[in-house]
Amino acid sequence: MFLAHRNGQPARAVETEADAEGAIWLDLVDPTDTERDLAARLTGKIIPERADLEEIESSSRLHTEDDAVYMSLPLVHRTETELYSSPVGFVLLPNRLVTVRFSDYLSFDNAARQVAESETSPPSDEVVVMILECIVDRLADILERVGINLSQLSRDVFTGYDPKSSKQMASWQRAILRRVGQAEDFSSLVRDSLLGLDRIAIFISENHKHLLSHGLEARLATVGRDVTSLTDFVAQLSNKIQFLLDAALGFISIEQNDSMKILTVVSFIGVAPTLIAGIYGMNFKDIPELSWSYGYWYSLGAMVASIALPLLWFWRKGWLKAGTR
Repeated sequence: MFLAHRNGQPARAVETEADAEGAIWLDLVDPTDTERDLAARLTGKIIPERADLEEIESSSRLHTEDDAVYMSLPLVHRTETELYSSPVGFVLLPNRLVTVRFSDYLSFDNAARQVAESETSPPSDEVVVMILECIVDRLADILERVGINLSQLSRDVFTGYDPKSSKQMASWQRAILRRVGQAEDFSSLVRDSLLGLDRIAIFISENHKHLLSHGLEARLATVGRDVTSLTDFVAQLSNKIQFLLDAALGFISIEQNDSMKILTVVSFIGVAPTLIAGIYGMNFKDIPELSWSYGYWYSLGAMVASIALPLLWFWRKGWLKAGTR
């Protein structure tokens, strides 16, 4: 999809060069080769492909060619079923901005709405700052929800769960670890997006080919401060996630220890009766209790006592109360 954004007008699909006339912002959303070629003819510049935007070295993500500034960053995207990061590219020209993305982002929709509602046509560098502001606002909202989810996860971990069967306990443990892992994945993706935003903000402010007005410099500085604060918040979330992971593994270890106690009790109480049965099952002629009329009941009583006494001792030690917290 190829969209053209103008002030005072809604976004318009671009199919010919005439459709982009007067547009300050050209937005390529998962573009085809034909749409990319059309954007290249309109701007006279090379439009990067997805493989170019996915390069991780700084020189590929931030560089200039003649009067064009090329920038890219990985931007986290979350749906109801999955979480992933998709590259976003910017080609900043003196009189026009070109963006290349491969997913729908609410932050870009918000920026497009601001451009459409603007009474005057904003310069291309202002549109970039506008998009960066919308991305930061969107990431802040996402991180707020992540913090709320982590608080709920913390309550679930420390409140615990007392199922009626070990199968339910194992399912609960797997669910907790899966949630912790998803939180860490999401935190890592957001951290990468914030790092890319910070680099772009610094690169634009230090780029001498596009001198920003005083107002844009102040807005860009605010973006930088917001990115720094969000990065600190992500670091705090990462520490909390690591703590919850350690706590969850600790509780799982406690559950395993309780299970091992039960196995220890079962194996221990089986040793003494087996020993007694082994002794009186030996084929020797001179066994003292062999001719004793109470020998059979004596051996059975000894077996019962060898089971009951260890069970009583383990019960008083609290070993038979498995799964308690």
